[in-house]
Amino acid sequence: MTSLATRSCPSKATVFDPSLDDLREKVASGQRLSLADGERLFATRDVWSVLQMAHDVRTRLHADAAYYNINRHLNYSNVCALSCKFCEFYAKQGDAKAYVRDLAYVRDQARQAVESGATEMHMVGGLHPTLGFSYYTDLVSAIREEAAAAGSDLHVKAFTAVEIVHLARIAKVYKGASIAGDEGRALRREGIRHVLTKLKEAGLGSLPGGGAEVFDDRIHDEAFKGKIRSDVWLDVHRCAHELGLNTNATLLYGHIETRRDRLIHMDMLRKAQDEALARLGYAGVASTETSSQKPGTQGHLGYTPGSRADVITLTRPGTPLPEHVVFGQGKSAAPGGYYQTIIPLPFIPDGCDLEHLPGPGGAENYRTLAIARLMLDNFPHVKAFWIMQTLPMAQVMLQSGADDMDGTVVWYDITHVGAASTHQEVTTGTLQRLIREAGFRPVERDTLYRPIVRDGKRWSVAT
Repeated sequence: MTSLATRSCPSKATVFDPSLDDLREKVASGQRLSLADGERLFATRDVWSVLQMAHDVRTRLHADAAYYNINRHLNYSNVCALSCKFCEFYAKQGDAKAYVRDLAYVRDQARQAVESGATEMHMVGGLHPTLGFSYYTDLVSAIREEAAAAGSDLHVKAFTAVEIVHLARIAKVYKGASIAGDEGRALRREGIRHVLTKLKEAGLGSLPGGGAEVFDDRIHDEAFKGKIRSDVWLDVHRCAHELGLNTNATLLYGHIETRRDRLIHMDMLRKAQDEALARLGYAGVASTETSSQKPGTQGHLGYTPGSRADVITLTRPGTPLPEHVVFGQGKSAAPGGYYQTIIPLPFIPDGCDLEHLPGPGGAENYRTLAIARLMLDNFPHVKAFWIMQTLPMAQVMLQSGADDMDGTVVWYDITHVGAASTHQEVTTGTLQRLIREAGFRPVERDTLYRPIVRDGKRWSVAT
């Protein structure tokens, strides 16, 4: 594989910034970068070095592997009580484009997913004002039942943090919204935990990362009015982690936020991940004494049991990734309870109330994703979501810090790049070809980033 450092580049176009040398050293040793470091990475004209540092980190974590999965997206309804300025997806009850999927439709989609060999159903929707809570548990149960009947362990990744809070409200268990301090937060968390528990019992496997947007109250009040703020979003994911559910996280950038807002968003996420990894037993400084032991054996984490550090990095040489460690006992034991991946999402002015904004350019997309890889040192994965980044850009992002291109998708009704329709599908052959073309080794994964062994459309987790 050709690294960024060895590619030829016209000398006049290359701007080498020696003032980044201290950051290069910190990145090489797995030290955490500060917000001021992040600002320097955004400000430097030496974008090449920023991308190279991010590429070095992804290579340290994943070597030449680039991940993809066979998945299917399902939007159960576009009816939403909110009217976020950046969103063209939502509809109001009575609108010509409004829809609500019934269980027969959902079961059919689950059967089609299994028939296509999918390992994951990704399901999100609007905040419907009148559907009852049982509709959502029935959705999850229906998918799992149809998959099981066909002999598939189809994973259900569903409901953003915003949806979870909405479900707690309609289930009438979300209390304490008007109570300040720890008392109110404890009451809200109790309702969130109740909903997540019921959904997990129905078959929910993990949470997607949507709804985070940018963690800033000013931005939320202007662009996402009525949506939950950062403290509640983080609490939803914290409760999910405590229940053993893995989650993802997103960053919507290139609209009314500043670059520093993005960095603060990243910092809040990595502090939340510190907490999640500490709960699983990680410590801040990895030891090399146990690195030769096999995965799943005592001491594999390379830490002193019971120890804890405020800062936990996975980018420090010798630190294993969570999906390579067995937490729990028995054949079904698997890592659970942490953030798996950060997904930087560019704002796309596609007919929403903010369409007068230009959105980020290609260089800004590459730089933001690379800085996410460098700042989020405790996130195992960085995804270049090809639906919003485009396939050609996602290829380059694999050499700019990303290690995952997402999957086959099939239907995606949230955002359309250019003239794209809701039918946005790519074959596994195309994904594999694009990954190889970018200089990497394609690895099919399940939702938990475990490699897949496939016999036609039948699949299992590699042992």
